[in-house]
Formats: sequence, structure tokens, C-alpha cells
Amino acid sequence: MVSTRVEQMKGYAGMPRLVVAVDGPAGSGKSTAARRVAVTLGLRYLDTGAMYRALTWWLRDQQVELTDTAAVVARIAEPRIEVGTDPDRPRISVDGRDVAGAIRTRQVSNSVSTVAAIPQVRALLIGRQRAIIAAADSGIVAEGRDIGTVVAPDASVKVYLTASEEVRARRRSADLADEDPAATVTAVQDEQARRDHRDAAQMAVAADAVEIDTSGLTLDDVVDQVVELARSRQAVSHG
Repeated sequence: MVSTRVEQMKGYAGMPRLVVAVDGPAGSGKSTAARRVAVTLGLRYLDTGAMYRALTWWLRDQQVELTDTAAVVARIAEPRIEVGTDPDRPRISVDGRDVAGAIRTRQVSNSVSTVAAIPQVRALLIGRQRAIIAAADSGIVAEGRDIGTVVAPDASVKVYLTASEEVRARRRSADLADEDPAATVTAVQDEQARRDHRDAAQMAVAADAVEIDTSGLTLDDVVDQVVELARSRQAVSHG
């Protein structure tokens, strides 16, 4: 069962006053920026990609053949996936086991698109994501691939972060350098290109999203732009 620690989550209808949707491809900087925005604005934080990664990690651990859709669908309700929404201490666990590090390996990264493309998987996790967003009374920053178009199309603020392929690959390679020396910029860039192709159906830019190219920006620059956008739309007070 995929669950959260939030009680009495009734679904999408109870959306809170402020939802900031941060979408974009891997390496665009959305995870770190989204967390910082949530801290700055005093909101909760949801990494939807971590939920797909956690399920993918569990299926691999259970030796389920990921290209066998029927086999995947038969097992997706089994694991208990818990995701925390504290931006200072984001958590992700499967059946009580902390998998925050395990789900960030290249093996999971290169497999998650296959799992995420399965309609039954998407229906299950999108339902949970909407419930988490609805339960965040103080508001929430949710980041992923399709927050602004599918998960929370009525979000108060929508941002789509992007960056050049080379910049994205350099960032990802740097993240993996200590644990995976084989994750060179060239290798990561090739893998990201394949993943971008597989994820294309989930990566549409919402018509009302503000696009930010982070290639030449610092993290502070990106956070400042998103925070200012939220405040300029009077979604939150300046104080």
C-alpha cells in the first residue's frame, strides 16, 4: 500500500490556498530549488518523483520484470511507501526502510521511466500526490514532471525549470561522483537523453507556467525568482 503519514486525506477537492508547482527534467535544479522555496515561504514540500523512484526501487528489489506490465501492476499495491513533507527533513521510506539514497542510483534513474509510464502506476501515485497536496493546509511546493498539467492543474503558481543538456549532465554527474565514478558527464548525458525521450509524454509545459532556464543561474537566483513570482501574485504575504 502506498501511503503517507497524513490522516484523513480526502483527495483533490480540498486544495489549500497556495500550491506552487515546479516541473522540469532531471538536472534542471528543481528538487533543491523547490525545497528552498518551501522553506522560504513556510510551506510543505512534496517530491513526487521520489514516489515513482521508491516504487521502482522496490520492484527491482523484488526482482519484478519492469517491462512486464502485468507483473508490475499485480504488485504495485504491496509496498508501503511513506513520504515526508518537511522541506528541512524530506523523507522517503518503503516498508519502514529509509531509501532516500537507494532511489537516486543510476540503475533506478534508468528504470523509473518504464514504471512511471504504466497507467495504473500513474493513477495510483497521482491519487496519493493529490491527497498529500489537499492535506497541506499551510500550502505546499510540489515538484515533478507533470504537477502543473496533471497532478495540480489549479496550482496557484506554476514554474517550469530547464537547463541545457550539458549543464544538466554536469550537475547530475557531480551529484553521483562520490558513489559512482562511472557516472561521467558523457555517460549521464546519454542516459538523460534517453530518459527525456521516454518521459516526453509527461513533460508538457503548462500553458500558464513561467519557464526559467537555470543554465546560467545560481540556486539563489532561481529561488528568488520563484519566491518573487509567488509573492507578486499575492499568493502569500510579504511578511
